[in-house]
Amino acid sequence: MSACFIKGVGIASPGLAGWKASLKILQGAASYLATAEPPYAPALLPPNERRRATASVRQAFRAAEDAVAASGADARELASVFASSDADMTVLHRICAALAQTPRVISPTDFHNSVHNAASGYWSIAVQSRAITTTLSAYDASFAVGLLEAVALVEEKHDVLLVAYDAVAPQPLLAKRPLAMSAGVALVLSAQRNPATLGRIEVEASDAPESICAVAALEELRVANPALRGLPLLELIAARRAGGVTLNVSGGLRAAVSFTP
Repeated sequence: MSACFIKGVGIASPGLAGWKASLKILQGAASYLATAEPPYAPALLPPNERRRATASVRQAFRAAEDAVAASGADARELASVFASSDADMTVLHRICAALAQTPRVISPTDFHNSVHNAASGYWSIAVQSRAITTTLSAYDASFAVGLLEAVALVEEKHDVLLVAYDAVAPQPLLAKRPLAMSAGVALVLSAQRNPATLGRIEVEASDAPESICAVAALEELRVANPALRGLPLLELIAARRAGGVTLNVSGGLRAAVSFTP
């Protein structure tokens, strides 16, 4: 069993515009309304990098900046884990389309943004961090696998920022990977309790069925984007209610996450 403390939470998706604004919805005390997200300019990115940042990078930053601001942590000191099922499928589409043309002209900015760890790189530049950073993909289990990686880093005495994010792909890729919306979820985890602590989580292997959301509208979101597979856990945190959820990992493996305020 592994354990750590949650110091901050961030969320960004249609109708869930930040942790504080989403609390009553996650608690079941207010109705969910699927309002579109406005354009976002990451506050921490320098102007040059902000111009180059893609929609998926901006989605990651929406959640990451929300969580770090809530935690009061020094972003430069945080190790980080960026978990994304698909990274930037829009950039991939543009590069593939360019390769099918004559002449084959690929945008240098697209090439720069095509790597899976682009969001992690932008984050390190933005906060001037030299801390450990990991980028991973585990298809629909990306949030759960990212959480396991983040908890493992906490056990190595690092405070950790976990960011799970995915953006909607353009056609024809959307037909093969039909995400309903872009979304991001972020957690700041620590080995130590402090005044900002929202609660403690413990993670262990489980054979229980995957948890679903208590709120029906949120359950539709949970299955609409891999980053939102963590919504059942966020419901517990928002309600400050002790309990547990089960997350699919991979190959039939699952992780039980218990939460104590």
